[in-house]
Amino acid sequence: MSEINRIEPRTLPGFMELNPNDQVKFNQMLDSIRNSYECFGFLPLDTPIIEFSEVLLAKAGGETEKQTYRFSKGDSDLSLRFDHTVPLAKYVAKYYNELVFPFKRYVIGKVYRGERPQKGRYREFYQCDVDIIGENELSIINDAQIPSIIYTTFKNLGFDKFTICINNRKILNGIFNSLNQSEAATDILRIIDKIEKIGEEKVETELEMIGIDEDAITTIIRFVMIEGSVDDKLLSLNNLEITDEIFQQGVQELSDVVKCMRSLGVPEDYFTIDLKIARGLDYYTGTVYETFLDDYRKIGSVCSGGRFDNLAEYYTDKKLPGVGISIGFTRLFYLLNQMDVIKADKEAISDVLIIPMDSEVDDCLQIANTLRTNGINTDIYFEDVKMKKKMRYADKWCIPYVLIIGETERETGLYSLKNMKTGEQEALNIDDIINKIKQ
Repeated sequence: MSEINRIEPRTLPGFMELNPNDQVKFNQMLDSIRNSYECFGFLPLDTPIIEFSEVLLAKAGGETEKQTYRFSKGDSDLSLRFDHTVPLAKYVAKYYNELVFPFKRYVIGKVYRGERPQKGRYREFYQCDVDIIGENELSIINDAQIPSIIYTTFKNLGFDKFTICINNRKILNGIFNSLNQSEAATDILRIIDKIEKIGEEKVETELEMIGIDEDAITTIIRFVMIEGSVDDKLLSLNNLEITDEIFQQGVQELSDVVKCMRSLGVPEDYFTIDLKIARGLDYYTGTVYETFLDDYRKIGSVCSGGRFDNLAEYYTDKKLPGVGISIGFTRLFYLLNQMDVIKADKEAISDVLIIPMDSEVDDCLQIANTLRTNGINTDIYFEDVKMKKKMRYADKWCIPYVLIIGETERETGLYSLKNMKTGEQEALNIDDIINKIKQ
């Protein structure tokens, strides 16, 4: 008999694998996000992980295209989706005649980017997106609904301290127009977007390197660093007396968003206007968002997005404006789990483990069925091993209760239920066991 050539079990760098206990927490957080999105009337939508490259990369370029997983299968040139926005654009263009607008969808699924793996940054990761797509026009009120969704989502996840930072790209573009820097607007926005990470001095240096004059740099930095309350900043913007039409439109939109956010009940302590927020992606055209956990600001934005004028311009001549956000969930979970911040509602999938004390298991199977019928997740340990090992199984998977069934229990109809956290053990009938576990 030939010897088996065994292969070392390895996982590709940048791909997360969790133990079951952490996966329980992971899934519970995803369920909470899903419930929050559905609370606002968003419809579930998923798209294929693999798309034709010409479809997926229609607008891509630079780093995005370099990081895309691309391969051939037969005569087909294929790529793995790198976000959920481009597949959404394809979907809306393809099924335009079957949809009603505004089209509100959410998606929770994996995306792929071949970037260098780092702590908390993966090549395969979940994104949790919501988008509202309009037909020809989309009311600015939708831009206010997005922060309300963010607020609800992170409160439901158990976070009490976070800040939703909002801005409007039209304000920034209007400033650049007034400084005769409109041609450099995209580059300026990309640099400004890094000011929190690299600081004012390095931003000034990078602006100089792309040819922005000293006076313009001073004006831009002074503008993005305007301080005060939300109302103070809105007043400061109006007092700048900038006549550029795009600037004025942006200020009005920002004022309208703030007004509607307040009507939607987003507390003042949870949002601010941050004129430094630009969002590096050039397809944002209006309102933009970044969300930070106040106690964990160093991990960066945990939810971001904004308004875009024409979602599907590469697939259709229909004008489809939209607004949306995305949570980079895998990275968020990894970092918070490393800091032991995440607490699960339930630590285990099973509520109870039934342990037969002998080879008679018919009643164990019947009791398990009764418990499951009553909504109690039930596992049974069938292996003939020592009790210590059976208990270790329950402890390893954080199962809160163990139900012991032997000859005495069968005769009396009272079964030993052990609380694995307190060590307390009681003899109870089935009805009392159900009530005890479900309480």
